Amino acid sequence: MRFLKGLWKVLVGIKDALVLLLLLLFFGGLYAALSATPHGGGPTSGALAIRLDGPIVEQPAEVNPWAQFGGQGLPREYSVADLVHALDTAAADSGIEAVVLDLDIFAGGRQVAIGDVGAAIDRVRQAGKRVLTYATGYDDDTYQLAAHADEIWLSPMGAVLIAGPGGSNLYYAQLLERLGITANVYRVGAFKSAVEPYTRNDMSPEARQASQALANALWEQWRQEVRRVRPRAQVDAYVASPTETIRRFNGDFAHAAREMGFVDRIGDRTAFNARVGELVGRGREAVPNSFRAVEYDALLERNPLPRGGDIGILTIAGEISDGEAGTGSAGAATIVRTLEQGMRDHDLRALVVRIDSPGGSATGSEVIRQAILNVKRRGIPVIVSFGSVAASGGYWIGAAGDRIFAEPSTITGSIGVFGILPSFEGALRNLGIGADGVQTTSLSGEPNLLRGPSDEADRLLQLSVEGMYRRFLVLVSRARNLPVQRVHEIGQGRVWDGGTARQLGLVDQFGSLQDAVREAARRANLDPDRAHAVHLAPQTNWFERYFGTFAENAAPRTAGPDPFSRLRNRPEETIARALQDAQSLLRGPAIQARCLECPPSYDAAPTVATNSLWRMLLERAALR
Repeated sequence: MRFLKGLWKVLVGIKDALVLLLLLLFFGGLYAALSATPHGGGPTSGALAIRLDGPIVEQPAEVNPWAQFGGQGLPREYSVADLVHALDTAAADSGIEAVVLDLDIFAGGRQVAIGDVGAAIDRVRQAGKRVLTYATGYDDDTYQLAAHADEIWLSPMGAVLIAGPGGSNLYYAQLLERLGITANVYRVGAFKSAVEPYTRNDMSPEARQASQALANALWEQWRQEVRRVRPRAQVDAYVASPTETIRRFNGDFAHAAREMGFVDRIGDRTAFNARVGELVGRGREAVPNSFRAVEYDALLERNPLPRGGDIGILTIAGEISDGEAGTGSAGAATIVRTLEQGMRDHDLRALVVRIDSPGGSATGSEVIRQAILNVKRRGIPVIVSFGSVAASGGYWIGAAGDRIFAEPSTITGSIGVFGILPSFEGALRNLGIGADGVQTTSLSGEPNLLRGPSDEADRLLQLSVEGMYRRFLVLVSRARNLPVQRVHEIGQGRVWDGGTARQLGLVDQFGSLQDAVREAARRANLDPDRAHAVHLAPQTNWFERYFGTFAENAAPRTAGPDPFSRLRNRPEETIARALQDAQSLLRGPAIQARCLECPPSYDAAPTVATNSLWRMLLERAALR
């Protein structure tokens, strides 16, 4: 009888779960039906309205609907390709008379990605259409994008705060020591500073030299871009003494920004909307001070990216790992499958590999490189286009191309390899726990993370890293027609800006993704003006597409619009990145070709499990 009661409870539980699932599907379908109508319809003329309430990325991260429902999701991410396509469509559409960018809570992006969108804004203006932006505050990323507009509007309560690249990283060697955790490091190269946060409490002279040179180069590229599109903005005078500048205008940040040439007009959103209404016509009478607006999502739905073409674009974005991974992360198995599927589904005449990655797994990088080489063996030209970051493992993959395009502000190089294994002999000793056992060979139970790796294991792991580094040098030497010794001189883990990388021979020429596509067309004997490119993307099932869209719309928004809140959030972002780096190094491959000096991805967020792990470790440290 007790068994039957238990079985009945199980059956009731299954029934309740099925009912819940059906309810979720029903209400999800109802939401989709209600939310799909505005996208399909809506105005087709007026001003293209783009509200950037998240970061611009090369490839948006895969949306986890269950994480979104639980309040742990990421803000919406905007694809560079989608934004550029929307702006180019607007430039050619006679019904769209202007473009409006709402940057109030724009979450930024890397320099190259923002520059690509800025170039598309330039093409809109060249088509004779006005571009207007509005924000409460402009920081470096926001202003890099806004500088391309005809009219930059600023809230009367707002400010322009330009800080330039730079800042502090976290170093926690002393914390690890207090916790009794030993970071066993295996590295090659004086500049491979990826492991320094775990072995030092400050930056090494070599890392400081490389990081300062990179920051200076990125800052100069930022200034040059702003000078070119907004020559009246007095950037140098403002950053030389911002306090004195603001004091000169009696603490009125908005007035100072206008007088220094950063913005054109000061006004609230009502005044801004009224100005747009003057240009494109008023909106519905029921909504005061509105303007005729074509929504960004509706435009993309009516004008999707091409789904067929002669040239395939394979995107490798995010940290490189072995196995499967969602979009926004470079899972080697997923990327190889996507490439092979693309070759089967399309009659591709050429391939463009777009890389925006700081590297990661050395073995994963090699798997992707071999897949690209297989394409080349079929006589198909392969052109590589570096985005904002193509370093370490990202460069490893890029070396497979026939020609490499980069931008002056691309972060690349970091030709080096490292390995790191944590061991807990100190922590166990502090807790009064012993670890002992037997061996049949010198490598039995190695690397021993409870008592620390043996000398034999240490030597073996170091030899493995050195062997991987030599492989990296030879690979680059053959691909770039450089002597191995020369590659070693410019390698050793050092990170370079795109301009310097071109001088060193690590890239062939400057150019955007579109330039790389045109070069691929020429090499495939196609007319660059007639060739069509198709983005190769992992296939998803209906459940993922449906709930992914639903969850994306439910994603949490970013921090407040004023630039001071952006500065306030930077320490929190640094800590979050440190937790993510720790998780990656502790859980990832023992040997990696990865660049931790590179700027973080905007799709990165530490998991709850990571936070719990580090909270436990910090609590342990506080007890000592």
